[in-house]
Amino acid sequence: MLDIKLFRENIDVVKEGLKKRNQEINLDQLMDWDNTRRAIITEIDQLRLKRNTDSETVGKLKREGKEPEKELLEELEQLRTRIQEKEKFLLNVENQIEDFLLRIPNIPDETTPVGKSDKDNVVVRVVGEPVKFSFKPKHHWEIGEKLGILDFERASKISGSRFSLLKNEGCALERAIITFFLDTHKQSGYQEIMTPYLVNRASMRGTGQLPKFEEDLFRCPDDELYLIPTAEVSVTNLHRDEILDEKQLPIKYASYSACFRREAGSYGKDTKGLIRNHQFNKVELVKFVKPEDSAKELELLTNDAEKVLQLLGIPYRVMALCSGDIGFSSTKTYDLEAWMSGEGMYREISSCSNFKDFQARRMNCKYKSAASKKREFVHTLNGSGVAVGRTFATILENYQQEDGSVVIPEVLRKYTGFDIIKPKK
Repeated sequence: MLDIKLFRENIDVVKEGLKKRNQEINLDQLMDWDNTRRAIITEIDQLRLKRNTDSETVGKLKREGKEPEKELLEELEQLRTRIQEKEKFLLNVENQIEDFLLRIPNIPDETTPVGKSDKDNVVVRVVGEPVKFSFKPKHHWEIGEKLGILDFERASKISGSRFSLLKNEGCALERAIITFFLDTHKQSGYQEIMTPYLVNRASMRGTGQLPKFEEDLFRCPDDELYLIPTAEVSVTNLHRDEILDEKQLPIKYASYSACFRREAGSYGKDTKGLIRNHQFNKVELVKFVKPEDSAKELELLTNDAEKVLQLLGIPYRVMALCSGDIGFSSTKTYDLEAWMSGEGMYREISSCSNFKDFQARRMNCKYKSAASKKREFVHTLNGSGVAVGRTFATILENYQQEDGSVVIPEVLRKYTGFDIIKPKK
């Protein structure tokens, strides 16, 4: 959530940021509400002052054994009623302001490329070269089904479209990827944490999923709980309504979780395979940092996500997302795109973002600053470290052999217990 002071003191910054996002939001209503709010507060303060003066007069008269005049007592009661009415009206205006602010996206960082869509994203670096095969490479879903490690037909029977079912060595490979990711990130200083998959509305609001993106979420209405679309939600909300010690920062968490997404608006896209499922596994990296460090910490976070792809030997590229393609809460984002040999294209496998104080304001997460001697909002960052299902898919496509087998990347073999998956006879 953006600071209301930014709208009051430099609304042109907000308008320019929204323009970069290709969004037009009429801010006049917000400013009218804010002016009304401040006027009401002034009225309430004046009424309270008058009420306090009258109360003191009544108290003094009673102490002197005198009976206050009826008109004075009536005026005092009217003041109390008016204050209650004004306070109720103020609360309504403040709720309108908050709801409006919660629906306004973050302002792009000055280093975020300006653009309208993913076509305007910028290649930052390319690591590794696409695998060259002596045969026509297959898609991961073809490979997996022939190896007997993926079964989309039965997954559909059980749950519907956009679900997957792993079998045999596929289960071991999935577990191996998860454990390898966690072990690697722990070596880089991240604390491993496992959080609930069901969270309350306040948690979803804290990281920016609510109120704007409710249609993308799986909800349990009887309990007013939501299935997490990413561990970012539960992990980032760990420190909601907390004041952290500056010495604790940066705080770095790595968390494995299942993720649940409706994929609203993506119908017809990636209907086959593991790329866009309603349920998938992911290892998430989350950071809480000091404001002056967040730009540097985004680069480090991105490097940490890249490390697992490098160790797996998967070719990838780093993309700086343009202002029209960054997420609602993000001010700057790097996407890691892994090469998929079967498709002959790069696919997003991780998204690493800096939110600055956008999420922290929604969550009321602060730290005690030694420099300013004040409580200031932390900056939050997160990134996939990385998506497990997509890693599974890219391993199948990049390590496939002409006979249909798939070689296991060397770093995973101590976790899988085997170095190749062969077709069943």
